[in-house]
Amino acid sequence: MATHYANIYFKEFLAYTPKLISALIVLFIGLYAIRLINRFIRRIMIKRDLDPTLTKFLADILLWGLRILLFVTFIAKLGIETSSFVAILGAMGLAIGLSLQGSLSNFAGGMLIILFKPFKVGHTIEAQGVIATVSEIQIFVTKLITANNQTVFIPNGILSNGTITNYSLQKSRRADLTFSISYDSDIKKAKDLIMEILNNNPKVLQTPKPDVFVKNLTDSAIQLAVRPWANNEDFGAVFTETLENCKNAFDAAGIIIQPFVKEVSQSNSAT
Repeated sequence: MATHYANIYFKEFLAYTPKLISALIVLFIGLYAIRLINRFIRRIMIKRDLDPTLTKFLADILLWGLRILLFVTFIAKLGIETSSFVAILGAMGLAIGLSLQGSLSNFAGGMLIILFKPFKVGHTIEAQGVIATVSEIQIFVTKLITANNQTVFIPNGILSNGTITNYSLQKSRRADLTFSISYDSDIKKAKDLIMEILNNNPKVLQTPKPDVFVKNLTDSAIQLAVRPWANNEDFGAVFTETLENCKNAFDAAGIIIQPFVKEVSQSNSAT
């Protein structure tokens, strides 16, 4: 009896051997072809100067997509019915998609950021109430480093749908400063002092030219607007140096700096 069943199994194995051999051949050739295709696609994307994060991500998606396709082809060659298997994969994909709606939103946001590049690694941006330098653009979140060395992670879904101020996209920036001086002070003298300070600072750009003008006349002071331009790397130094140098020059010239007092409207004062 054992010999009889052994002969049956052996005959079935011999009949199944061609399918097994052809399936294995397809498997090994497919794996080799997938490797070649993946390398070829990576080289094309690198030559086209695509973002490294996007290059790696697209190459990985292509790799796993081809592997799934090869696996379905492999089991089909073995004679296994694939329609039910594909249906199971589709149901799994739907279930995963419904359970990861937030993550998919962040994934889509990450793709938009990588494709349209509103900012790059190393740029200083303001988003979601945070001003920081972009450290890494990941698929689901963007990693930021603040000026006091704190790490902030912002989901890409929120980031891509919100307002982003990119301070590094342009080569130069304008500092917006305001000085309040008393009505007893000489406006022309104050403006001349400020312009002299700006013109003598090598970090202040002369194109566009710096500007000083009367911004507002309040009940307690004359407000002077100071608008120097600087390269991004010199912006912080220009801002602080202008404040310090103007204060020293005002003190030496006898120009009184008035404290800023918030104006109260008549409707508020009446109530």
